[in-house]
Amino acid sequence: MSNNIYLKKGLDLPISGVAAQTTKKVIVPDVVAVKPTDFRGLVPKLLVREGDKVLAGTPVLADKMSQNVLFASPVSGTVAEVVRGEKRKLLEVRIKADEKQEYVDYGVRKVADMTAEQIKEAILAAGLWPAIQQRPYGIIANPEAKPKAIFVSAFSTAPLAANAEYALREDYEHIQTAVNALGKLTDGGVHMSFNSENYSGTPFHRLENVIQHTFTGKHPAGNVGVQIHHISPIQKGETVWTVSLLMLAAIGKLFNTGKYDVRRKIAVTGPKAENPAYVEGYPGIAMKDLKDFYSSAENLRFVSGDVLTGTNVGVEGFLGFADNQVTILEEGNKYELLGWAKPVRCSQFSTSRTYFSWLTPNKKYDMDTNLHGGPRAFVVNDVYSKVLPMDLYPVYLLKACLANDIDKMEKFGIYEVLEEDLALCEYVCPSKIYIQQIITDGIALMLKEMC
Repeated sequence: MSNNIYLKKGLDLPISGVAAQTTKKVIVPDVVAVKPTDFRGLVPKLLVREGDKVLAGTPVLADKMSQNVLFASPVSGTVAEVVRGEKRKLLEVRIKADEKQEYVDYGVRKVADMTAEQIKEAILAAGLWPAIQQRPYGIIANPEAKPKAIFVSAFSTAPLAANAEYALREDYEHIQTAVNALGKLTDGGVHMSFNSENYSGTPFHRLENVIQHTFTGKHPAGNVGVQIHHISPIQKGETVWTVSLLMLAAIGKLFNTGKYDVRRKIAVTGPKAENPAYVEGYPGIAMKDLKDFYSSAENLRFVSGDVLTGTNVGVEGFLGFADNQVTILEEGNKYELLGWAKPVRCSQFSTSRTYFSWLTPNKKYDMDTNLHGGPRAFVVNDVYSKVLPMDLYPVYLLKACLANDIDKMEKFGIYEVLEEDLALCEYVCPSKIYIQQIITDGIALMLKEMC
């Protein structure tokens, strides 16, 4: 076991609705959606038309800026609808799935006999290159670049996150294959981080050809950005790649079976999920396919991902490409008489000792989306520093983003962060500032001006 990195700062949200480690059903989808909006900075090129037949693994989109980066259909079926938004922006390609799935045969390959270029070409051709993210900025990795290292987080500390050991317990060999393949694409090796509290309990600590690290601490200890910050901080001019365990499994399946197989176990979680558990499905499945977990969609929010960083897709929406979690919670649209001034609020969680929640540290709360106030100016305090285990000054970074000051954005750490790394700062913010959106806008400016 490697040297442990102990993080003193962070916060685990005591939210109810963790998924029981059982698979409730296998979803046979009617329609799935491929969503270009899942990828930052993507300018998509449509490769199919309505009515076209596709197999699982057939390319349906390409990146206009790098047309060898393809996006494949997760299922076989017929292109049912191309959904566009304002100015004809491509939002979704909806595919009506066949009852029996057929796959493009990309051929079984032995990674040990392949060169780095052959591995790269195989992943690109199969439409799995978008599984590899590049930092800074959290964009799809540049196939022409060579990263200083590749980083993988083998655990998640996000609220109600899917349990990796359960969700991926059948994919150990595929993950090992993917590690062996990606290791050839960098000279810095594949760095994999583990939870020190469960290091011996996870089968992934036996993976070969990885550089191991262990972390102890509360959320966001499981964020790969936090891990990179403590292992090998990103300097100006450097790039690193990140891949999730979920996507490692898909890449490994490509080489071991010759198929674009992105099936996954999806944790259906949240305070309003009835009997939360796992389902087996595909990226792009409809929230309506999860109707067994709620009796009525009225006044509910459906989040693709976790409550801190997920996307509000609504009951008519679809699961994101990289997500294996859905969170269902109540819309916080009720006015609360007296609000924070109530002398007793036993049903509310507080990060301070404002309420009595500190007396019941093991209690779980049925949280909703109520902000309990509106946005206002920054309040000078130390609340951000208590939940951000990174050597950064978040207020200065945020103000630099708001001012569009690129020099100061660089100085205060824009290369090291994504929205997820500052999500807890937004949660505890007494000013109700939309911190993640500010970071999104700052990264968009950097991509426009610097790339």
